[in-house]
Amino acid sequence: MVFSSHLFVFYFLPVALALYYCLPHRGKHVALTLVSYLFYGWANPIFVVLMAASTAVDYVCGRVIARGRPGRLVPAGAPRSAVQKWAVAVSVVSNLALLGVFKYFNFTVDSYNHMLGAIGLEAGQWDTVLRLTLPLGISFYTFQSMSYTIDVYRGQAKAMRNPIDFACYVSMFPQLVAGPIIRFREVAAQLEHRAYYAHRFARGVAMFSLGMAKKVLLANPCGRVADTVFNADSVGTLDAWYGSFAYAMQIYFDFSGYSDMAIGLGLMLGFVFPKNFDSPYKSDSITEFWQRWHISLSTWLRDYLYIPLGGNRRGRGRTYVNLMTVMLLGGLWHGASWNFVIWGGIHGTWLAFERMQGKASPYRRLPRPLRVAVTFMIVLVAWVFFRADDLPAALAHLHMMSGLGVAHDGAGLIAGLIHDPYHLLCVVLAGAIAFAGPQSWDWTRHLTLARALACLGLLWLALAMLEAQAYNPFIYFIF
Repeated sequence: MVFSSHLFVFYFLPVALALYYCLPHRGKHVALTLVSYLFYGWANPIFVVLMAASTAVDYVCGRVIARGRPGRLVPAGAPRSAVQKWAVAVSVVSNLALLGVFKYFNFTVDSYNHMLGAIGLEAGQWDTVLRLTLPLGISFYTFQSMSYTIDVYRGQAKAMRNPIDFACYVSMFPQLVAGPIIRFREVAAQLEHRAYYAHRFARGVAMFSLGMAKKVLLANPCGRVADTVFNADSVGTLDAWYGSFAYAMQIYFDFSGYSDMAIGLGLMLGFVFPKNFDSPYKSDSITEFWQRWHISLSTWLRDYLYIPLGGNRRGRGRTYVNLMTVMLLGGLWHGASWNFVIWGGIHGTWLAFERMQGKASPYRRLPRPLRVAVTFMIVLVAWVFFRADDLPAALAHLHMMSGLGVAHDGAGLIAGLIHDPYHLLCVVLAGAIAFAGPQSWDWTRHLTLARALACLGLLWLALAMLEAQAYNPFIYFIF
């Protein structure tokens, strides 16, 4: 089930909200957990078993780390016992194993067989017998659940008493399958007590409406252009750039739109989730880009990977290695493909380069609009690896963007499909909003009647367009 569907908007969401608000506080968590499990298991009920198993392991590990005394912080500076160390290790290893098996098994088998083929040996036959289906959202809820036990171990959060409360935290349907990654300490107090205000609910409806409009009115038509270009056998140079730009707009409005909807749904339920996007294409460096793009992931990687690796405390060389390591692993987190590794490597290289240059870099003396343009070009080229089906396809697309490729006869037909007024208008409008528009999070903080009516109008238009659209993918559902 996806947010941008009539099933969710007109049936699931009203029933879930009615059930949620008809029950007392303790019953709310039971109801929210049940409807979240229904939401998650709609496509494949077996996925629920995996999430429930991960939840149970981390709940028990949290209790063990707290030495059977939930509701109290483990002293931050005190030494940890062997049992506590084993408990956090079991939590981390079990989550990473779950993620590794389901996300990287097929990739490992394919890479192994390609390696055998490269050296002239016959590929193995066992990969044709067992192929694993990637459970939706597994990258998100494993990171989220794992953050709980790590925070308890560090003394930054209290272990939970009630397993239902913890199951509610892990499975909460607004952010379950595509984030944001909500760390436990960000909502721990809200799980115990939260207030319900009409203005908060109204802001949630506005955020959801804007997110739906981003997804349906901008991301979907931009995605149609990008798919047409990237799936074509040959395109001209300008069309190759046009398709790459369209994909940059698609992935931004698709993911930020989903995050807006998730945050809005959280507000409707009384939860305040942190901002996940902050106009990333306005960044004037790759460092700033990662302070604005998918903030919940970048801060998670910083706090649970980069800093434990040593961060920037062990010399300049080690800092560069840590940055590259984090971004390579961040690329792999997005998907089991060498393209994602290269995408992460590009960003890691530029992060290290910018750190090496420091504040005295000549680059910093360029006008800000020029720095923004250069940064966007780096991001745009990196998106080619993120979008292309495989490495040869990515290189072929970059070859066409470089102007060195020769378009085939069918390139003119492709141009006719993507240059119609509707798609051109959508791509241009998306670019204008991405570079000059306000953030949904900031725009809805002071919700006037005019803004509320505008949001409802956009929601109505998006739902009407959704009825006519057959193209409605969510990019981050596959990660």
